[in-house]
Amino acid sequence: MIVVRSTIFYLGYLSSGIIASLLACIIGPFLGLENRLKLFSQWPKFANWFLHLSCGIKVEIIGQENLPTEPCVIVSNHQGQWETYSMQYLFHPMCTLLKKELLYIPLWGWAMKMLNPIAINRSKPKEAILQTLEEGSNRLKNGMYVLLFPEGTRVKAGRVGKYARSSFELAKRNGVMVLPLCHNSGDCWPAHKFIKKPGKIKLIIGEPFYVEDSRQSASDVRKWVEKKLNS
Repeated sequence: MIVVRSTIFYLGYLSSGIIASLLACIIGPFLGLENRLKLFSQWPKFANWFLHLSCGIKVEIIGQENLPTEPCVIVSNHQGQWETYSMQYLFHPMCTLLKKELLYIPLWGWAMKMLNPIAINRSKPKEAILQTLEEGSNRLKNGMYVLLFPEGTRVKAGRVGKYARSSFELAKRNGVMVLPLCHNSGDCWPAHKFIKKPGKIKLIIGEPFYVEDSRQSASDVRKWVEKKLNS
């Protein structure tokens, strides 16, 4: 039954994604960035609703009162695909960092390009860090949240990878707060797996803070995430 429900989800997820991307490519050029972000965020919202309907996966958000009203750097652990799209409607207006090659995907990539993401070349890590700091600073100055995944890659559910300091350095350089996030999406939607397991994805929004030492902050947030995942 889980296989059937997962199949139904992917049929709806992919087909709706194609339709949404097509509409975004048609309508997007006539809208400003603010309205594009609002319009394009409707598909991720639908995708989570359909995930619940088809696979029995609920989403619980804890700590919404911690969300700052001013621009900040959002740092999240990375377990799979769920968090890459769900954040698009949970936080607004938001800029995401992604792999440059994703923008070449027909329709979806073209639509994403209109959201002005930070598109990096992961084969050139030093250049990617400098680009993230430069473009991330620009987005913050323009009043946007900047979402980053300090682990740099997807990590198996229940585990936490090493947190890079660049996300925290970005916040420090711009005098903005870091908003830590923790979730267990991999329990229900394991990375690179077809099967979706019924259950609850908990997204915990921690207390925002200013960075004094980027290396120490990276270590502290990693420990916080590890503690939350094991509690």
